[in-house]
Amino acid sequence: MFQSILVVLGTMFIVFVLFKLEGPESLARAILSTPKATPAQLNQVIKEYGFNLPPWDQLWHEILNYAQLNFGRSPATNQSVLSEIRVALPRSLLLVGVSLILSVIVAIPLGVFQTVRRNKPSDYTLTALSFIFYAMPAFLLGSLLLLLFEDHWHLAVPISESETVPQIAFNLRQITLPVLTLAALTVASFSRYMRSSMMDAMTEDYVRTARAKGAGQGRVLFRHAFRNALIPIITLIGLSLPAVAGGAVITEVVFNYPGMGNLTYNAAVNSQVQVVVATTVVATLLTVVGSLLADILYAVADPRIRYAHR
Repeated sequence: MFQSILVVLGTMFIVFVLFKLEGPESLARAILSTPKATPAQLNQVIKEYGFNLPPWDQLWHEILNYAQLNFGRSPATNQSVLSEIRVALPRSLLLVGVSLILSVIVAIPLGVFQTVRRNKPSDYTLTALSFIFYAMPAFLLGSLLLLLFEDHWHLAVPISESETVPQIAFNLRQITLPVLTLAALTVASFSRYMRSSMMDAMTEDYVRTARAKGAGQGRVLFRHAFRNALIPIITLIGLSLPAVAGGAVITEVVFNYPGMGNLTYNAAVNSQVQVVVATTVVATLLTVVGSLLADILYAVADPRIRYAHR
């Protein structure tokens, strides 16, 4: 827990330093989102946001604001940045969550199957496909799916900013392509890790002992090797949470999906500094939460980890 707090504070400090490199006047212009701001308007923003205070006072002020989830207002919509995140975050959580569940459901059996059929034509074929999708950029796969489904089959439907999460979730024509894009890339990564981890587990002493006692192949795979092989996958699942804030940026931009990725991209393009800082802080918090969840799941998957910390 202490390490997690240090990570959050360290990230806030780095964001603060990068944030202040622009200088008070440039930051004020970015917040006002206009190059024609008058000196009086600039001075008002500088005083309002405390840009005229000493650096340590500004840092403490920013940490207190972040702790209260106070990220200021967005110049584009004149709404609080937190309200925009509250709208975008559940949509990204839906997109990343569904694609992650689908990836795990497909990748884990795929990795086990490749372990059973290792060095066979089916293993080579699946390995080649995994490498292709693993190396394929998200924008390329998303664009290909758009060309196929939208231009030829007319199945891709744009998502409106006014649509709620349940409306998006139950409209398969809207969410299918973004989910498939993320899932295909994730399956390629997860299946390779699962195969490698299963191969390592199958060479352990306890597996050889189980075989010497007459255990069958199925029992050896799922009773002895499987749970230990899940450890790398649990790590990947935990570290996938930051994708809610930033990892799905490219996919959301390609499909114009109104989530955190699209919010971050539009804010960066339009120099909306407050929004970019807010999404960075949220991504940091999600990274820490994902790491903590992974630690908890380690003990569930392997009781030896639980006993080792007693």
